[in-house]
Amino acid sequence: MCGIVGYIGPKQAAPFLIEGLTKLEYRGYDSAGIAVFDGKEINVEKSVGRLGVLKKKVESDSPIGCIGIGHTRWATHGRPSDVNSHPHTDCSGKFVVVHNGIIENYLHLKEKLITKGHVFSSETDTEVVAHLVEEYYEGDFEAAVRKVLTEIEGSYALVFMTEHEPDKIICTKQDNPLVIGLGNGENFVASDIPAIISRTRKTYILSDGEMAIVTKDSVWVMNRQGVPITKKVFEVNWDAEAAEKGGYEHFMIKEIYEQPKAVRETMSGRLAKDDSHIIFDELKWTPEEVAGINKIAIVACGTAYHAGIVGKYYLENLARIPVEVDVASEFRYRSPLVDDKTLVIVISQSGETLDTLAGLKEAKRLGARTLAITNVVGSSIAREADHVIYTWAGPEIAVASTKAYTTQLVTLCMLSIYVAALRETLAAAKVKELIQGLRDLPAQAHEILEDVEPIKTFAQQYGFNEDVFFIGRALDYCVALEGSLKLKEISYIHAEAYAAGELKHGTLALIIEGVPVIALATQPDVYEKMLSNIKEVKARDAVVIGIAMKGDDHIRNYVDHAIYIPDAHKYLAPLLAVIPLQLLAYYAAITRGCDVDKPRNLAKSVTVE
Repeated sequence: MCGIVGYIGPKQAAPFLIEGLTKLEYRGYDSAGIAVFDGKEINVEKSVGRLGVLKKKVESDSPIGCIGIGHTRWATHGRPSDVNSHPHTDCSGKFVVVHNGIIENYLHLKEKLITKGHVFSSETDTEVVAHLVEEYYEGDFEAAVRKVLTEIEGSYALVFMTEHEPDKIICTKQDNPLVIGLGNGENFVASDIPAIISRTRKTYILSDGEMAIVTKDSVWVMNRQGVPITKKVFEVNWDAEAAEKGGYEHFMIKEIYEQPKAVRETMSGRLAKDDSHIIFDELKWTPEEVAGINKIAIVACGTAYHAGIVGKYYLENLARIPVEVDVASEFRYRSPLVDDKTLVIVISQSGETLDTLAGLKEAKRLGARTLAITNVVGSSIAREADHVIYTWAGPEIAVASTKAYTTQLVTLCMLSIYVAALRETLAAAKVKELIQGLRDLPAQAHEILEDVEPIKTFAQQYGFNEDVFFIGRALDYCVALEGSLKLKEISYIHAEAYAAGELKHGTLALIIEGVPVIALATQPDVYEKMLSNIKEVKARDAVVIGIAMKGDDHIRNYVDHAIYIPDAHKYLAPLLAVIPLQLLAYYAAITRGCDVDKPRNLAKSVTVE
């Protein structure tokens, strides 16, 4: 998730590019850069760090020119650095490109281009695109871009500029947003409306597979074959603050709705095309290496810890390796029994969580092998671990984590399948079944998000209760823990999660008439037992909201209300079941008038003990 801007018109481009990037910095803040054509050549200025670093760089010597493109980066391929910053150029410096997304087949394309004499300067997937345009250019910029689009695979919003045809910007998209702002004698390009809202409110919203040729006086939209497309002008009526949130009231709800895309991007390039195996080029483990692991320890805090508990189920059930899960703040104080045959997996959205980083260092001191799962390229945890797998959720602004959690779950599931294949503990048919289930997840998550009205109603109905209980068994219990945390951290309702089988061991004393109980029942192996536990709380006059798989009409006989998720493999149900719980927490907080994005006493990244 990165921010893109472009300008062509009679005015100087650089001031708009910097202004637009400032409005988009929430989309990425590892590095930033701009490229401007001065009438003779393209001048590129870029810097690692927040946008302020680039601003200072260009203050005294701003690039001159009336056409330019810019970018603020959230790193996926290649650590944050000056050279990995966008815009990227070809060998000659005459073609320049900015990109949001992931080019899945960039390594293959890069190898081909190197054999043809191309010299690369960065570690990014994006630079391949610039070199491809150079390779295919034969006097027709548009034709060269079309040919590039037949070569690349993945998700992208791409904006191109060249010295050869400096009267136009070419842009296209697939699974990543791109907007064209329509001005008078000038036009704008951006990955999001906030960048252009101060300049124009008339826009074209590009659809997947569309390509646009943008000049100062016109915009031609067509498909990739060159067939013209008539676009309807979309008039933006949001204010600037709402635009930054994509029209959503809060960043949290925006990020909940971004989960289908975040999951899709995290799986991008990691599922074999024939669904036969998982690809982790960043690991390249051998069966011999994995055979040397006799125990796994997962170390994390908060939401990441809850993801780790799901990961324990995945790894033990699929890869058949014993797993312990520790709260990071306790891990190093209990003299953990880890050694060179232990794999320690640390999970952190920011990659800067101090307790998790300290646990990682302790594991390394004890001789353990280490693997980080994080969302931030080049973070402290990513640098410290022996291996790292990045989740590609993009920046998460709201304090309450949502899309980071679901991308952590999908990563842990893929990792478990990967390790299981190396250990030969999972039949090929089961691998294929799980991977096909993973492919369905983005669409299934989107399906849940299309009908949130019942969830809103429940939140309004029970949002003023001071106690709420969550119960579940097996993987449902793991999800209950996360649902409980979401509710308490943003709505300030006292919420607790329990393994449903433990109700008789004390918890039933707290169940009284009218208290809401969220009961998860998505796991077929323990379904009948879960129904018995629901009966126990109903016998104490609790109000029960059941979370179940679509088609399960039976549960309606046991609960007061039912929320359904799409039918999915039992191991993948947690990725779907958590979404209604996130929405319940969000709408309960709204009902109570809480500050959703900035709950009291909490911070996004905990960098102190």
